[in-house]
Amino acid sequence: MHDQPAYSSDVAFSDAVKAIQSRKGSRNAYAHQEQRGGWATKIDAPLKTFIEAQTSVFLATANAEGQPYIQHRGGPAGFLKVLDDQTIGFVDFSGNRQYITSGNLVENPKAYLFLIDYAQRSRVKLWGTARVIEGDAEKIAQLMPGNYKARPEQVILFTLAAWDANCPQHIPQRFEAADVAKALAAKDEKIAALEAELSLLSAAKG
Repeated sequence: MHDQPAYSSDVAFSDAVKAIQSRKGSRNAYAHQEQRGGWATKIDAPLKTFIEAQTSVFLATANAEGQPYIQHRGGPAGFLKVLDDQTIGFVDFSGNRQYITSGNLVENPKAYLFLIDYAQRSRVKLWGTARVIEGDAEKIAQLMPGNYKARPEQVILFTLAAWDANCPQHIPQRFEAADVAKALAAKDEKIAALEAELSLLSAAKG
């Protein structure tokens, strides 16, 4: 049985990590952060808003031998649902049927979520555990996005241990195609209205 970590950030800051931080000069700053309690362990209102606004997530798992795997999951905004201050749930849609994530979680429940919002140049990292729930129609109905054309297969529930946010440095700013199309449509409407107004003014002068 593993000892309870002294600080929430110990979920990522192993002894080996701390040794490298010491060698490279960043350990003191992180030690001060640890003294203040380490990373947050609850989902607050701003984080909930951020999570539920995302249309994409990367889920990392590893098997019993430590072989890592990262799976991408996407859907409409709201497909990730915060169920309480430590639980995130989403429907796992039918895909290529490799079931690597499912198999990894049978052997090793530790998991990691990586969320990145390119438009806002924001990213959030969440450590915890995850489990797959099969055959629960009620839970699927609770989490399935409305009017979304995908076949639900099972549910994944993620239990948070700790989370941290990164600075925007080196994140390229990108925008969703739908948002760009909406902005261009609004611009076209404004141009059309201005052209119509100019035509009326020209006609009045003529």
